Amino acid sequence: MTATVPGTVHLDLMNNKIIPDPYKDENEKKVQWVENEDWDYQTTFKISSKEFTNQNIELVFNGLDTFSEIYLNGKLLQSTDNMFRKWTIPVKQNLKNGDNILQIKFKSAVNVGKELAKKVPFTTPESPRSYVRKAQYQFGWDWGPRLVTAGIWKDVKLNFWNFAIIKNIKTTQNILENKAKIKFEIEIDAQTSGTYYLNINDLNKMVSLKKGNNKIEFPYEIKNPKLWQPNGWGDANLYNFEIGLAKNQEYIQTKNFKIGLTTIELIQDKDEKGKSFYFKVNGKPMYAKGTNWIPSDSFRPRITKEKYQKLIKDCKDANMNMIRIWGGGIYEDDEFYKACDENGILVWQDFMFAGSFYPADENFQKNVEFEVKDQIERLQNHPSLALWCGNNEVDEAIVNWGYQKQFKYSKEDSLQVWKDYKKIFHEVIPNAIKKYATSDKQIYWESSPSIGWGHKESLTEGDSHYWGVWWGEQPFEIFNEKVPRFASEYGFQGMPTLETTKSMFSETPDLSLQNGTIKAHEKHSRGWEIIQKYMERDYKVPTDFVKYNYVSQLLQARGMQIAIEAHRRAKPYNMGTLYWQLNDCWPVVSWSSIDYLGNWKALHYQVKRSFENQVILTEEKDDFLNFYAVNDELKKFEEVKLETQVMQFDGKIINDLTTVLGGKTLDDILKFDHIEIKNLIKHSNKNEVFLKLTLKVGNRKIIAENNYFFAKPKDLKLSKPNIQIKKISSTEIEVSTDVLAKDVYLMGETHFSDNFFDLLPKTSKKIQLSKPLKDIEVMSLWDTMN
Repeated sequence: MTATVPGTVHLDLMNNKIIPDPYKDENEKKVQWVENEDWDYQTTFKISSKEFTNQNIELVFNGLDTFSEIYLNGKLLQSTDNMFRKWTIPVKQNLKNGDNILQIKFKSAVNVGKELAKKVPFTTPESPRSYVRKAQYQFGWDWGPRLVTAGIWKDVKLNFWNFAIIKNIKTTQNILENKAKIKFEIEIDAQTSGTYYLNINDLNKMVSLKKGNNKIEFPYEIKNPKLWQPNGWGDANLYNFEIGLAKNQEYIQTKNFKIGLTTIELIQDKDEKGKSFYFKVNGKPMYAKGTNWIPSDSFRPRITKEKYQKLIKDCKDANMNMIRIWGGGIYEDDEFYKACDENGILVWQDFMFAGSFYPADENFQKNVEFEVKDQIERLQNHPSLALWCGNNEVDEAIVNWGYQKQFKYSKEDSLQVWKDYKKIFHEVIPNAIKKYATSDKQIYWESSPSIGWGHKESLTEGDSHYWGVWWGEQPFEIFNEKVPRFASEYGFQGMPTLETTKSMFSETPDLSLQNGTIKAHEKHSRGWEIIQKYMERDYKVPTDFVKYNYVSQLLQARGMQIAIEAHRRAKPYNMGTLYWQLNDCWPVVSWSSIDYLGNWKALHYQVKRSFENQVILTEEKDDFLNFYAVNDELKKFEEVKLETQVMQFDGKIINDLTTVLGGKTLDDILKFDHIEIKNLIKHSNKNEVFLKLTLKVGNRKIIAENNYFFAKPKDLKLSKPNIQIKKISSTEIEVSTDVLAKDVYLMGETHFSDNFFDLLPKTSKKIQLSKPLKDIEVMSLWDTMN
């Protein structure tokens, strides 16, 4: 059968119509046989006599998934056992003029993993995935299908070179007031010793190379440097560099890449409440606002450069400055990091270990070290790279998840698990970082989270994955109490958009919560039950599927708004909030804010509002309201005042406290005087009024706005709004209403610049469309209550 490279066996079988699309219907279970088979790939290529004159010919595999044997003209060249490693093989002696046959024989990773697991005297959770160095999410997760792939998942190339070749470049920076000193450390493998010339942009240097490995230092200075700033602080300035290696007055190699001038530090200082945890960027504390990233497809070769760029631009547009690459996926494509560099998004980079017990035999240790080396050398020059993290929830799995009891471990077994953990994450990985990473890129954090969410210390130091909401089924309001130093995971599920829901079907969609296809695209065993439970607490539960889909998105957005606002009000105690999760790997009901087809769910629109650089936030406590103005920009605001209006849903103002709170300077965070609720709403019922908040500088400039409702959505006594949509141009509309229109939902297959928003009485709002639409449907919360 014909195969595509880069690709995976599942995609090749789909293209040859051997298996159905596992994303459609209930087809996932129909393709499970694929993971148990071995798969052979073969191609023929020609080598000319001219190409044969090169001193060195290398076969380079950027990614083989996972256990394979590489044969060239019938001779075994290499066996591979790691999806995340680059394999470079000298092949000149095995090539011939004319046709050459290259074969890659893949063994089933599941079967190999089972054999490896047998060598361990106790049962390992999630076996056999922890024994194979491949993307862990392929074995199934609570948001993703089980699709254990095999194949040539990254580019393959023949590399011809003579005299010498640049193997690696790393940079260190020293940024001074009016200049930046950059030191390039260039590793060169010389086939022929002698004199060479090394160029960096307009500078050149004569170097003497010995045969074999050479390390050359090359200083470079930039006058009046422009710093690379994270999103929200300024421009993500980048500098272009061309590095050339010449011999006998001819270039034998050139490399182009970009760097950004920036400093990143992780600050952990003891204080009276525990220990801080925050990033200092360019010498200033940065409040981290962002999300967690999973692979954007179960079949990685399908992810285009355009999809990477769009998703990272969506992060920038939602006012984010950090993204965490979760440890159960893959080390992402170069395009991902390029997009983060260009958009000012810092990267928290997990190594690819997640939620299991991992071995630490000698082969595994060596394999991990080479994996870490390859990724460090590929990624460390990106200005966006902020931190290396050993794993996702492996420490927590050992300490808190009770596997030892479940699998009846002996004391010796339990000690061995912890010993293996320390070997990999306290020795092998940090030692490899010290050995291979530039001094600028050596921040290492052993495990995320550092302490499990059931322990009080998880809120006073380190980073926290707080799952009391969802897993613990605590109400959203618990977020106001459970505020950590740095929230690196928390979340809640919501349905994908209707377009993506319909894409789950190969034929006419049957949009029903009882439909087998809809059920198959919820991978959490109790997902529907938990969504229903939370929805009953806060909303009237619709029976209509479209309305249920809409309310499930509102529910997800509401929960995350409560969490984010609690975190931001606690600044500088809390200095980071990364919700779970940004994206999906297939059409699914999940924690994502952007669904598989790239549509923004209600959550992403809410995140954009909640992550604004300036926000005005409300906290209800003991029948009083506290008000907090938060500023994440580098500049201060003088003469800040808060205007508050209590308004009925028809627009009638019943209390106006415009001049009460004001005249202060807003630097990082500013708390205004509190007000008793009964004095605000007077004789009104809480479910008939809301509070409109406006934060101003002086009397004119509005820097933040927000609305606060005194009752849960299900208890609001809303009137039917008369929502009008006026077309201004083919890609712009104006939406207006007579009375409060809560959570206005614009429907149509286009991207709306805003959606799921509150439209205040007798107001209008202009909305841009990414592409023209003939008809736009509209819904608001009132429609779900009547």
